[in-house]
Parts: sequence; structure tokens; C-alpha cells
Amino acid sequence: MSTLPCLYSFRRCPYAMRARLGLLFAEQQVELREVVLKNKPPQMLDISPKGTVPVLQLADGTVIEQSREIMLWVLEQNDPQNLLDKTVFNEANALIDQNDNEFKYWLDRYKYADRHLEMTQEEYRQQGEVFLQRLDALLSKNSYLLGANIGVADIGIMPFVRQFAHVDRNVFYDLPYPNLQRWLKGWLQHPIFLQAMTRFKPWEEGDELVVFGD
Repeated sequence: MSTLPCLYSFRRCPYAMRARLGLLFAEQQVELREVVLKNKPPQMLDISPKGTVPVLQLADGTVIEQSREIMLWVLEQNDPQNLLDKTVFNEANALIDQNDNEFKYWLDRYKYADRHLEMTQEEYRQQGEVFLQRLDALLSKNSYLLGANIGVADIGIMPFVRQFAHVDRNVFYDLPYPNLQRWLKGWLQHPIFLQAMTRFKPWEEGDELVVFGD
């Protein structure tokens, strides 16, 4: 019986990416259970009926259901690279708020424009670019969003910018955001991101334990 926290995850989900990046930067280990979203394991639904990933169950049974809370919780346990830099923490929270509450709305419509016919895909992209412009301006001053070093805003937001870029890579890299493009390209080659994107087969009860973060 594992005494590790248990993380239900889905490799391509940006929310789950955020949680996995937090775990890796915090140098924390979890039991990883890769989920097929069309066939969610009842063990996950029992502890989190909302049925979305990521979900982290701690050894004492406590369940953390939101990616942002998972990311912050693991870094509060251990933060060797000071991603929770107190001097910019309020600004980081505000950026993540804008990402989660505004940018994600336009990202979903840009990605699935055929389901949202009120506007064209180009118009949805342009709405999303309002946030990209803000990020590019921040990155014109520093290597990362809020300074010279990686912070919680970077790992909290990057998976969503990646998803936006991958809707149409050619279009994204033709946009006038050179600082943002440099930042994203750096992330896509970063060893911790590459580790976060390791492929695992979908978990089934009785499978051998998969330890993530070792």
C-alpha cells in the first residue's frame, strides 16, 4: 500500500500540466494515475465527483481538487527555486487569475471555433491576444514573466499559452510577440517540462505503482 499522495492526471490537460510542473519543481513524489477522460476511474470519481483532472489525494485522505491549489500546496511543502517569491506573489496571482478567468475562455473558443459560431476563429484568437500582449510586454523586461527566474506565474500559465500556440503553430509564430515566442520555445525544451510530459499508460486498478517526480 503506497503512502505517497495520489495524483489523477491527464497528460495533455493544461491544468494537469500545471500540477505536474509544481510537483517537479517542488521535488515531491506522488503516485501517478493517468486517466482516460472518456472512461474515468471510479476511484477518482469517489473522491472527486466533479470528474475533472487533476485531483490530488494526500496520504491522510485530504483531497485537493483544483490545479492551482495543488500547485501552491506542493510548493508550500518545498520550494527550492523560490517559485513562490513573496515580492511578486500578488502580481503572480493576478496574472494567473487573468489566465484562468479570461484567457482560458477565449482559448477554448479559439480551439473549438466550430462549436462556437458567434464569432470567427480569427476573432476568438484576437480576443485571446489581449493577454498574450500583456505577457509579451512582461517578457520584454525579463527572461520570465516576473523576473530573471522561473516563478509560479510561469508554470501556472505556460501550459495554456502552449495550448493556444498549438491550435495553429504557424499562425502563432507569425504573431508580433517575439518575447513570448522565445519564452514558450524555451519552455518546450526545458528538461522539467519534458519530464512533466512523460507518457504513461492509463491506470487501472491492480496496475503496478507509478511514482512520478523521482
